[in-house]
Amino acid sequence: MPTLHLQVAGGGALALDIERLIIAGWTGRDMDAVQHHIDELKALGVKPPATVPTFYPLAASLLTTDDVLEVPRDDSSGETEFVLLQGADGLYIGIGSDHTDRKVEAYDVTVSKQMCAKPMGREVWRFDEVADHWDVLEMRCWRVRDGQRSLYQEGKVTRLLDPRNLIQRLTGEAQLPVGTAMFCGTQAVIGELGHGEAFEVELHDPVRNRTLRHAYRVESLAVAE
Repeated sequence: MPTLHLQVAGGGALALDIERLIIAGWTGRDMDAVQHHIDELKALGVKPPATVPTFYPLAASLLTTDDVLEVPRDDSSGETEFVLLQGADGLYIGIGSDHTDRKVEAYDVTVSKQMCAKPMGREVWRFDEVADHWDVLEMRCWRVRDGQRSLYQEGKVTRLLDPRNLIQRLTGEAQLPVGTAMFCGTQAVIGELGHGEAFEVELHDPVRNRTLRHAYRVESLAVAE
């Protein structure tokens, strides 16, 4: 069971034992757009989800605040996602990347996600501090490819299900179990989906004028053929 050492914005240090890691997929609010994307991926050989949204349980040890991610080959890529973290004293929100092996994703989504660590930033907000203006928050991701940094994803959280809705769908209750971390869905990719040498993700709150950020480098391991 990993312990994340985090910093609460405007507060102190937070040591959080992570007992359960969930990746929520197919979390768009517009169900017609979700179905269109499912059909697109099906045409590429990706098996459609059994339910929408879908919750993928992964090893809690995959969650990390490191700034270097080691992966096999150049078949993976990151994607910006807000992260819910349930502590004993309340719910926290962070920013992370559901880094996924895209080649493996074509035949097993769960395995493709389990293959890569899930990086997230060390700074978090108390969810209560953004709950009343949640829908104005903005998500972004930049990718570095061939040494060039460019905007890779951008959009408001309104494209995704509200965190309270996701929690209810997962647990049937209004709260996650203590020690649970859940990634909650991503934005559409700008341009070509795929590998990069580095990714930067952020969650911006224009009401409080503050931003959660995390940047990490991707190192491809030498794989014997």
